[in-house]
Amino acid sequence: MTRELKAENLDLTPILVDKYYDLERSTAGYDYQLPEELIAQNPAVPRDSSKLLVVDSTTTGEENPPLNKIFRDLPEILRSHDLLIMNDTKVIPARLYGRKSTGADVEVLLLEERQHNCWLALVKPGKRFKIGSQIFFEGRIGNDEDAQFASLTATVIDSDASTGGRVLKFNLPNGKSLVQLLDRFGEIPLPPYITNSKAADDQYQTVYAQTPGAVAAPTAGLHFTPELLEKLEQKGINRAFITLHVGVGTFRPVEVEDVTTHIMHEEWIEVPSETVEQIRATKAAGGRIIAVGTTAVRALEGATAECGGELQAFCGKTNLFIYPGYNWEVVEGLITNFHLPRSSLLMLVSALIGRERLLRIYEHAIASQYRFYSFGDAMLILPEGVS
Repeated sequence: MTRELKAENLDLTPILVDKYYDLERSTAGYDYQLPEELIAQNPAVPRDSSKLLVVDSTTTGEENPPLNKIFRDLPEILRSHDLLIMNDTKVIPARLYGRKSTGADVEVLLLEERQHNCWLALVKPGKRFKIGSQIFFEGRIGNDEDAQFASLTATVIDSDASTGGRVLKFNLPNGKSLVQLLDRFGEIPLPPYITNSKAADDQYQTVYAQTPGAVAAPTAGLHFTPELLEKLEQKGINRAFITLHVGVGTFRPVEVEDVTTHIMHEEWIEVPSETVEQIRATKAAGGRIIAVGTTAVRALEGATAECGGELQAFCGKTNLFIYPGYNWEVVEGLITNFHLPRSSLLMLVSALIGRERLLRIYEHAIASQYRFYSFGDAMLILPEGVS
């Protein structure tokens, strides 16, 4: 399933020569082949009709394959007093189309707000956008009250080497925020591997999305419906929330050969005190902490790392990179979609159940025609399945 490693195809720097066969440390060890037709272009309707692959044992093989379920079966699979940790971030209309002063078309993808109305963004074509360059945007027709915002101008004030992006300052008066106007100027961005989708904007939002700021959805949460949430609650399965504004760095492949040298991008997280209290109460009562998505994992484990090894309420940034060998502090189980090859997300899940096991599970999912990536099916790793 993984590509065969051949010495002549690898740039073996001195640090990697003696680790050639250590696939947990080699980015190439997290590769796999996926048929293009299994990349989901549209979400399941209804949301909870997607497939659910359940990992409930520490051994995975032909005699003990993962269980094939439907996502709506979740209340029967989880236990009373389990706690689901969900990411309440909301995707913003972060893709904007504008023009240069010459009239040439420009595409902008907002990544994060650095200061008030100053955004780090990817700009296409971007190489010619030097400091001082301007981009002009035309808004969709709104009501008379907002007539003054029929157009918008952004000025390049800085560049960012880590992303290849530009920092754009938007010309808005005091008291106005770009986020308030994005519905007029922007579009909800879908990942680049979704090329032929008929999905409505709200299908790329979780039903519990509350806090605007993400440029990509926390996709494990897309499978929940209000009805399923109600059934979980009736079963005594609780939920609590964190916020992590998902950025495009989450989906980018790890480009170094040695996984341990990868520098993770920063993401803004908030773990409120109410969630910390629920987690402590759940563990004290013998319940289990199940993260809904890798973003929830990163928020909980990142907050713990930032607070000196003990989970506390936290608001700020984390660049925690989780890969095999990581010592888990909070999370005991995980609901997640199927991830891109060589991605940090694949490495995170490998840290929970092991790289070889995960690739065998992916092989099973491919053979069983599971749908992959953002609009795809889901996998549930129960605490009994954690290595």
